[in-house]
Parts: sequence; structure tokens; C-alpha cells
Amino acid sequence: MQKLRAGVLGATGIVGQHYVRLLQNHPYFELSFLAASKDSTGKKYSDVLSERGRFVDDGIPALSLHAIDEIAVAAEKADFVFSALNSDAAKVYETLYAAAGLPVVSNTSAHRLDPDVPLLIPEINPEHLEIIHEQQKRRGWKKGFIVAKPNCSLQSYLFPLFPLHRAFGIETVIVSTMQALSGAGHPGISSLDIIDNLIPYIGGEEEKSETEPLKILGSIESGRFKPAQMTISAHCNRVPVLDGHTACVSVRFKKRTSKEEILQLWKEFKGLPQILSLPSAPLQPILYREEKDRPQPKLDRYAGNGMAITVGRLRECPALDFRFVALSHNALRGAASGGILNAELLFRQGYL
Repeated sequence: MQKLRAGVLGATGIVGQHYVRLLQNHPYFELSFLAASKDSTGKKYSDVLSERGRFVDDGIPALSLHAIDEIAVAAEKADFVFSALNSDAAKVYETLYAAAGLPVVSNTSAHRLDPDVPLLIPEINPEHLEIIHEQQKRRGWKKGFIVAKPNCSLQSYLFPLFPLHRAFGIETVIVSTMQALSGAGHPGISSLDIIDNLIPYIGGEEEKSETEPLKILGSIESGRFKPAQMTISAHCNRVPVLDGHTACVSVRFKKRTSKEEILQLWKEFKGLPQILSLPSAPLQPILYREEKDRPQPKLDRYAGNGMAITVGRLRECPALDFRFVALSHNALRGAASGGILNAELLFRQGYL
């Protein structure tokens, strides 16, 4: 099989470096274009990482960097691009790349809530890819399009909530997230601010955690997204953990259920990526731990190569119906590996 040529925008950041590492020897894709800021243009990728900071252990290709605005070069060298840009740059360049005929698999928040952009978690809402044709029609794009992945804070709790929402309907969710340092990017948070501390505020995270799930769990009607009808209240905290976002969740359902029913749904849950055996998909997307003190970031963040969601402590809730704790790897499932899984699904569904 001839591999598709993939580019990475924002290749020198933490998420960009994970993309580059994970794309080495990928069965569907090969790296052909790396882009970063203009001051990196023409430099070897390895040399720039030595200057700015290297966050992965391997997977450094012998490629030179291009500037983000070299869109014509990207169109010659790549069939599609992954975007790990900062939000301000993404608002400008993701649209320009798509207009130039390059599909954009975005990791950024720039277009997540656009009315014609799918906000994709492949196991949860693959049918939302149908709106790509409407997006291209509205924007006058023949080959290019934008598909976004959601905020990394959502992965941990939206996975276990999804099969429960299908079975029982969700009315209310209260979630408190404890989010890892890598989610803040580089240079991130000062060590003097986070050591021996917890920061109970992450700009924009609570708003994303309360609105993005409604789009993901919603439907498409007349070419537009209709959000799911539920209430989500989120508290987002930065904690001194390197990788792994943890969420404490309480939920109220429209129908009565039991602990046994919930556990069975989690055990049986598989999505389209598992059915298609996509390369980055975990065999079991939701793993339940019976131990009373799990999940823990140190012990569980790499479950399923960092792509499985680990859940534990399911019990009745005195305020709502049930409560549990869930964990996901924010830099893998929540970022680069999740973006690659999106591209794998796009490829197998004929969009790439």
C-alpha cells in the first residue's frame, strides 16, 4: 500500500514532537513536511530541538523545517497535515491550508465550535464526518477540509459517559479535573508556582469542558450540529503531575440503572476504530480497575499505549446517581495519538 504523505504544523512543540515520533513507521502515513516558526526555516529538525527543548526519546527524522506560511511547498510535499499550532496561528493557517487543498487534522481549539467542523472522537461520533461535504460546499473547498479533536480534558470522562448516555440518557454531570503539567505546553508553569501546590484555574478549560461534549454527543440535522441536551458543571485544576488528566465525575441519568449494568456497558464498549482494527486504536477503549485506589497517573496513563481510558471507584452518589474516577493520557489520547487515530479513520472512510 502506498502511504499518504503527512505534514506536521507546529512540529517543535510538545504535541508536535509526539506527532513526529508516533508517525515513524506508521502503516498508513509517512512524514514529508515539518513546519514551525520562521526563525526555524531551513534548519534541521534535530538541531532546533536541541536549541528549544526535546520532549520525546526517539523518532527524530532527518528533515529540515519550513515556515508555517510556506503553504505552496506543503501542498507539493504533503497529502494532508496535522496541526499542533497555538490557537492564534491555527485560526489563520488551518483555514489557509484547507483552502489550498490540504485536509487539516487539527489538535487546536481554533475551529472546534465552527458549525460545519466535526469535533471528532472516533469511538464516539464517527458519523459526524458526514458534515465534511457540507463544510467543503459552504467554503468552496474541493479537497481541503478541517476536522478538529476536542480538548484533552474531555477524553477521560466523556468515554465512560458515552455508553451510559446511549443507554440511560444523561441529565447532569459534575466533573472536577486534575490536569497534568504537559497540558500547559512549553515552557508551561513555573516550578515555583506548581511544586507543593495546586492551581484551581486553567484559562478557558471549564468553558471547553462544558460546551464541547454537547457538540460531540449531539446530532446533525439539516447540515448543522444540534447539541445534546444536558447540563455539565466543570472545575478544572492544574496539578504537579507530568502526564495524565484525572477526572472525578458525578452523573444523573434520565432512567434508573445499577452498578452492574454500568460495569457491563463499559466492559462491552467498542467503537468503529476497534471494529476496523485501526493501528492506533486500543483493543479495549475503557478499562475498569477494581482496586479501591485506582486509577492513578503513574500506574495507568500508558494503558493501551496511552489510548485507553482507565476508570475506577464506581459507586452511588448521594447528590446525583453515580460517581467514578477516570484517567486518560493527555498528550497521547488527548492530543497526538488521538489526532492520528482521527486521520486513520478519515483514511479508512475515504476522506483522505
